[in-house]
Amino acid sequence: MCGIAGAYEYKSKKTISREEMGNMLQVIHHRGPDDDGCHLDDNLAIGMRRLSIVDIAGGHQPMYNEDNNLVLVFNGEIYNFPELREQLTAKGHVFNSMGDTETILHLYEEYGLDCVQHLRGMFTFALWDPGKRRLFLGRDRLGIKPLYFTDVDGTFVFGSEIKAILEYPGVDARPNMQALGHFLTYKYAPAPLTMFEGIQAVPPGYFVTVDEQGVRTQEYWDMSFAPSENGIPSEAEAKEHLQHLLRESVEMRLISDVPFGAFLSGGVDSSTIVALMSQILNQPVKTFSVGFKGQGEEYSELPYARMVAEQYQTDHHEVYVDSSDFVNLTEKIVWQMDQPIADQAALATYMVADLASKHVKMVLTGEGGDELFAGYARYAGERFSPYFRPIPQFLKNGINSAAGLLPGMRRPKLALNALLQPDELRRLTSWFPLFNFEQKQRLISPEFRSQLEDEFSTSIVAGQMARTDATDVLSRMLYFDTKIWLPDDLLARGDKMIMAASVEGRVPILDHKIVEFAASLPPSMKLKGMTSKYLLKEAARDWLPDTIIDRSKKGFPIPMAHWFRNGAREMVDDLLLSDTFKKRQLFDQPYVEKLLTDHQSGFGDYSSQIWALTNLELWHRQYIDA
Repeated sequence: MCGIAGAYEYKSKKTISREEMGNMLQVIHHRGPDDDGCHLDDNLAIGMRRLSIVDIAGGHQPMYNEDNNLVLVFNGEIYNFPELREQLTAKGHVFNSMGDTETILHLYEEYGLDCVQHLRGMFTFALWDPGKRRLFLGRDRLGIKPLYFTDVDGTFVFGSEIKAILEYPGVDARPNMQALGHFLTYKYAPAPLTMFEGIQAVPPGYFVTVDEQGVRTQEYWDMSFAPSENGIPSEAEAKEHLQHLLRESVEMRLISDVPFGAFLSGGVDSSTIVALMSQILNQPVKTFSVGFKGQGEEYSELPYARMVAEQYQTDHHEVYVDSSDFVNLTEKIVWQMDQPIADQAALATYMVADLASKHVKMVLTGEGGDELFAGYARYAGERFSPYFRPIPQFLKNGINSAAGLLPGMRRPKLALNALLQPDELRRLTSWFPLFNFEQKQRLISPEFRSQLEDEFSTSIVAGQMARTDATDVLSRMLYFDTKIWLPDDLLARGDKMIMAASVEGRVPILDHKIVEFAASLPPSMKLKGMTSKYLLKEAARDWLPDTIIDRSKKGFPIPMAHWFRNGAREMVDDLLLSDTFKKRQLFDQPYVEKLLTDHQSGFGDYSSQIWALTNLELWHRQYIDA
């Protein structure tokens, strides 16, 4: 695990200095405090910061092949490297290290750009082939590890974090207004867009090549919902195979030369991971949980986490968070994120990662179960859409307006707003909103609106719907969530917050073998009636008590609504009522002030929207204004 960065002046042939490379690596020191290194080749430079997890002594990077004619920097873990190593050795390749990094070099020698097809794991890498004067970058299938780049007038710069790219001379930090518009709908910038004009995210399952002819991106993997060639399995067969895949995936991710543990929320996903770790290791697993104290204490899920910890006799650790932690850490969170991601769980993720860093250097986490097996309420909510279609649109509009006048009921109103939309595209977009269509119209200033190409951001959903081979609406929703929501929000938040504490996070449920198997199953095995995540819950029922399996989903609940009315109110007012905020002329200030007033009065819960605007203002001050 580490952070990588580099630059290629493929047109100007300008020599890149060690100092320029050093500045890029220094700003991502938190990603790899154990070691660093760089390779300079006139107009090409690549480097890394290393967090040592496997082959601590022999894993220094950049790494070279045995002929010293290929150079690699790598971030992540290749879990099938022992198998690949054996295959490559049989073909005559000679290894000089014991870890996974060198495997990529020999795969490239053997298969060229197709080497990515053989990798099972989470990764981003940059491989320099001086013979071809070609730079080759790859990102894992699910986007677990981040990778960004910019290409301006023949200057190509890349990094694990955008802040590294901004350190390179000539790269300016300018807001991307289209991405900002989409952020107000989805609470993140959907890839390949970022919130920085001219800087792109490499999408999951893509690789990039750069040579003197220019920059090319190519997809090497996508998610298919076609049934398996072996046909549709019975429920019993599917359960058994899923259990096998989960156990195999967890076992592969326990390869480590340093202490490790797991995040434990008490939900099905993280509890399943802890159960399997306990069975495989046959020793106490170090587990880490977060709870809340003071106002919002009722949001805490610690009793469920403790239930699993007691069942498997884990070495359990807890941390409590309150509004003062939120106020004190908000600026750090926004800085570490690189770009606004209005995910309320960021603080809790950082706090539990910081707790874990005192005991371990690597953790397993539970992301992915909801997106693969239909765990969110919106999937069940979509089942009601046929009943709303016959209602005349003028009546739908009236119902929606009337509902908006009622206090409280945030989630029911969100669902109703989606179900009352005039077509599938607007309805599917409305299941995800930060600001819904009506709120967004009121929020955006005329100056901002004039710059937007897609005010309501339906093009993002439309683009993904056009790509998938899914024929049913549930599978189309799962495709969007796995390709966009998961990497651009949940995994980005997880990577940035966990790496901020210099800890590696591994996500067993997102092994691409599990992803492909889940996608091949019929929708009824994921959402059975109104039971979400059906097959995953049945698979986990052999390992966990029914109390954990059958309890309602809470996600990663944060008492932010309480905090914004109390301990964090002053911070928010100082930002969103400031002259600096107003002078940006992005938003209708009276509407912003109405959101704050309605939230303070208890008329509604606008904590998500307030958190988004707070993120955005702090990001402007840290990255754009600076």
